[in-house]
Amino acid sequence: MKNNDKTNVMRVLDGKKLPYTSHTYEPDATMSGEEIAALLNEDKERVFKTLVTQGKSGQYYVFVIPVAEELDLKKAAKTANEKSVNMIKQKELLPLTGYVHGGCSPIGMKKHFPTFIHNTAENFELMFVSAGKVGFQIELKTADLVSVTGSKFADVVVDE
Repeated sequence: MKNNDKTNVMRVLDGKKLPYTSHTYEPDATMSGEEIAALLNEDKERVFKTLVTQGKSGQYYVFVIPVAEELDLKKAAKTANEKSVNMIKQKELLPLTGYVHGGCSPIGMKKHFPTFIHNTAENFELMFVSAGKVGFQIELKTADLVSVTGSKFADVVVDE
């Protein structure tokens, strides 16, 4: 990979000397997280998406959940100690985080926000998250993601 192919996420991890494996795929605007997991030939339980919410207090929160799951806003609010949380509007994502929809990563946002990773990630030594650009994913140690984002584990998805 040429240096100009590196995303901000990769530069952050390189700066902290944290190992990762980058993966690329041919992006399609209508592609779901589950389709991305299939393209990567990975279990959809190990591929996570990054969702940004805003609490009733005005504080922003980041939730990292498996691509096949749906964020439970009530559980998310309770986890964040808020009365309620709502997904931010897509047009707010880039100015707030520096990332576009489909390429949002919990690593290297413009500002640090409280971050919660769904507790199923604790079952995996390695997990996948967006590398900060559509068509790019990184595989890294779950413990390294926790350390670089200062995140906590929580049950925040809709129960089946």
